[in-house]
Amino acid sequence: MARIAGVDIPRNKKIEISITYLYGIGRANGLDVLKKANVNPETRVRDLTEEEVSRIREVVDRDYRVEGDLRREVQMNIKRLMDIGCYRGLRHRRGMPVRGQRTRTNARTRRGRKGQAIGIKKKAKK
Repeated sequence: MARIAGVDIPRNKKIEISITYLYGIGRANGLDVLKKANVNPETRVRDLTEEEVSRIREVVDRDYRVEGDLRREVQMNIKRLMDIGCYRGLRHRRGMPVRGQRTRTNARTRRGRKGQAIGIKKKAKK
């Protein structure tokens, strides 16, 4: 397994897909990294040479904020919003949708399931 930014990326996938296992790198950024590192995106990870892996690692370390640094930055941004008491911060604090979604219905992933509907039980016949 190739290790980039402290993450083991899958060996059997193409490098353009495998590199997206890094937090902070999606498909577009992944292709950009491979272009800068001069690596063919169609290559499988198991077929990469050690030199190509080191070039990818170097580009990611130099040009992108990924994994722990990015997670820390995102958490600090959310904490800052909560501390200053703005609307978005209050929504984060209450665990409700932040980006204007409706909450009367459909906000289950953020709000959780309040109560399940309880079915009516029929009386047993005597």
